[in-house]
Amino acid sequence: MAEENTATGEEQQKPRFVIQKIYTKDVSFESPNSPEIFRDEWRPQLDLQLGNEYNRIDDDTHEIVLSVTVTAKVGDKTAFLVEVKQAGIFTLTGYTTEEMGPLVGSYCPNTLFPFVREVVSDLVTKGGFPQLVLAPVNFDAMYLHQKEQVERQAQEARAKTTH
Repeated sequence: MAEENTATGEEQQKPRFVIQKIYTKDVSFESPNSPEIFRDEWRPQLDLQLGNEYNRIDDDTHEIVLSVTVTAKVGDKTAFLVEVKQAGIFTLTGYTTEEMGPLVGSYCPNTLFPFVREVVSDLVTKGGFPQLVLAPVNFDAMYLHQKEQVERQAQEARAKTTH
């Protein structure tokens, strides 16, 4: 019996990553210059903005929200604007504080990206525009870049307080 309790205790200490739910939290599609925009030659300039939000639900349960905004312009006219917030509820157990950063900042957004890419593509197509498939995103590099910026700002703040 004691062996069973020990095994259960060891299992609880092992890192565990579980996807509880993936869902679309918010969606917006605008085509402010339709129907005129459909008469113009389709040579859009695309602007893609990405964001990541973190909400702790309880000790082990976390909501991660990947925000994507795509703006397409033809000349000086906006063809469409798509905003999607794709969310997931994740159970993250047994990870250190250092391990949580990359999970929340990179791994979870990477998990959500295929879902948000599908929503964006569907909205654009249903809006009457040619299919838009977002290119893959390197969330690892984005996370590391953001982490470096935060560390640099902290160093600059410390330098200002010591002078």
